[in-house]
Amino acid sequence: MNDLLGSVGHHVPAERKISGDIELGDVHIRTDATTDIQQAMQRFFKSVEEIKLGLAEIKGLQLEVVEMNEHGKALIKTKEVKQHQEEMQAKVNQVNTVAHRVKRKIEALDKENEAATQLPGAGIGSANERTRTTITAGLKKKLRDLMGEFSNLRNQIQEEYRALVGRRLQTITGTAVSDEEVDRVIETGEAENLFQKAFNEQGRGQVMDVLAEIQERNRAVKDLEKSLLELHQIFLDMAVLVEAQGQTLDSIQKQVERSANYVETGTNAVVDAKNIQKNTRKWMLCGIIAAIIAIIIIVLAIQPWQYARNATG
Repeated sequence: MNDLLGSVGHHVPAERKISGDIELGDVHIRTDATTDIQQAMQRFFKSVEEIKLGLAEIKGLQLEVVEMNEHGKALIKTKEVKQHQEEMQAKVNQVNTVAHRVKRKIEALDKENEAATQLPGAGIGSANERTRTTITAGLKKKLRDLMGEFSNLRNQIQEEYRALVGRRLQTITGTAVSDEEVDRVIETGEAENLFQKAFNEQGRGQVMDVLAEIQERNRAVKDLEKSLLELHQIFLDMAVLVEAQGQTLDSIQKQVERSANYVETGTNAVVDAKNIQKNTRKWMLCGIIAAIIAIIIIVLAIQPWQYARNATG
């Protein structure tokens, strides 16, 4: 699939004379198109390039979000945690914006592909339609996979936040905290009831700093989760589209194979007919030659000219 996205030009029918060389970041197309199909394919390749640029942008942002998440684990001060979480939230919001834009472009590409099948010579099952369908399926799969990575990141952030809260609570209380207590803190953001003993032993100020950090992280994680859930929904939408596109590709492949079988059967039939015709002519020629030879032998044996000479004498 990556090969298809990387070099579309190899899949465009030669008779269409579309000059396109698509690599994983470039599209170079000559603007000398004269037919409706060529013009439609130029628009298609332009849309493909725009979508690929969007996918590359999402990938870059995803790497930044992962790096920011790793950096945030070491922060303790509430002010630093808040600033960091706001920056991370802004990045995820940016991903949401780009992802929705790419999704809309892919959906528009689907409609363009459907409309293109009405062009003469570009109907369902044609090389043009197969090229469009295969490349579009690759773009959908790429977006789905990227959104899947954000879904995994969402699960990772949840697990890491849960573990961090457990460690912070244990540090303050001096004892292991049950999973139920950790879940309660994550759910409500409140933990003062766990810190009563710590208030007396360590001083209220230090304990409240830890509590403030936990509450800030709790707020930030919930906000971040909402944004990541939007990306997860795009993942689910793309998963459905990829599955549907896969069924379409399977159907097209079966049509191609069926057509190839028909062509092969027809070719074999033509060859057999030619062989039969050739054999028929050969045997007919042999029959004619044999008949001529038989006539010559009979004539030589009878020698009718002798009878004619005797009759004359």
